[in-house]
Amino acid sequence: MRVAVLGAGSVGLATAALLCQRGHEPIIWSPSGRSTRELARGTPLVATGALSITSAPRVAASCAEAMANASVVLIAVPGYGHRAVMDAALPHLRSTQSVIVSSHCSMSALYLSKGLASRGVAVPIVAWGTTIVAGRRKSGSEVAILTLRKQVDVATLPVAAAGHGLELCRSLFGEFFVPRDDLVSISLSNLNPQNHLGQVIGNFTRIERGEAWENWQGYTDCVGRLIEALDAERLAIAASLGYAVRNVREHFALSFHVPEGPVSAMTRVIAERDSSPGPASLETRYVVEDVPFGIVVTALLARIAGVAAPLHEAGIAIVSALYGRDFRRENDLLPELGIERMSVNELVRHARDGWKLP
Repeated sequence: MRVAVLGAGSVGLATAALLCQRGHEPIIWSPSGRSTRELARGTPLVATGALSITSAPRVAASCAEAMANASVVLIAVPGYGHRAVMDAALPHLRSTQSVIVSSHCSMSALYLSKGLASRGVAVPIVAWGTTIVAGRRKSGSEVAILTLRKQVDVATLPVAAAGHGLELCRSLFGEFFVPRDDLVSISLSNLNPQNHLGQVIGNFTRIERGEAWENWQGYTDCVGRLIEALDAERLAIAASLGYAVRNVREHFALSFHVPEGPVSAMTRVIAERDSSPGPASLETRYVVEDVPFGIVVTALLARIAGVAAPLHEAGIAIVSALYGRDFRRENDLLPELGIERMSVNELVRHARDGWKLP
């Protein structure tokens, strides 16, 4: 199956390598054009680690070229790139195609649904709660794949197409996908923002100074307790809205194949085999993506549900103060959706049915 992979960072390259390994035909488009220069010159894509393969995915010079003959369009950029990439893809999407968002954040599938509705086009949009791979790009043609996840939560917009979305994901990548109710469930199933918030707050001066440190070593006992307290707030929000979601211990067990226990104990096991560096720049996605496009959204869902989330609210305020930036205002998706004005019933209806065609 031909898949247009929109994004050429670590997730885009790792996912393209996995598609090649499974016999599919990815064609990669880099929004900036910089990340695919080596591949465009004919350098093979080399994946190492949890998946070892050398492949030669095609490279597209434009979004339109990538999508032209693709059956599936897979969006693989950070949250702060979702709107721009979706805007680039919108004019070229056809009703015969399907979209996968890897991974879904800030109700971006609803933003895409609204744009499609304005064109009078209906396309199934598949939202993942996380990426199927975790990796680090080592160069423009090499990516280290740290893990292949055992389970990935998935929902399809509209929910009437859920069977199609699940079968599509399994045919592309294997039997790793667990169906969830809708986009709200997927948003509350993404644990990266809360985990990264705890990691950043506990190791901020290391990041600010650009120190060399090991990421998993930063999950001390205190950081682990903070993450589990943030997790308790997220679970309470989900329960109030009527959703059952995975807890943080289950997440680490399934994502990194370690026995369940306190977060700090689980991450110590991961640290023994993974010495990946921790963030060493204030522009880390742990903040500039996960706070505005993750923590801000969870806090908004808490307010809609009428659930207190003081740690999420405080986290936004603390990190905004540290940076001298208002991270609530850096989300460019929520203002287009008006979710803050929706009731619970309105939110769930949109999350299940998408935007109505005119």
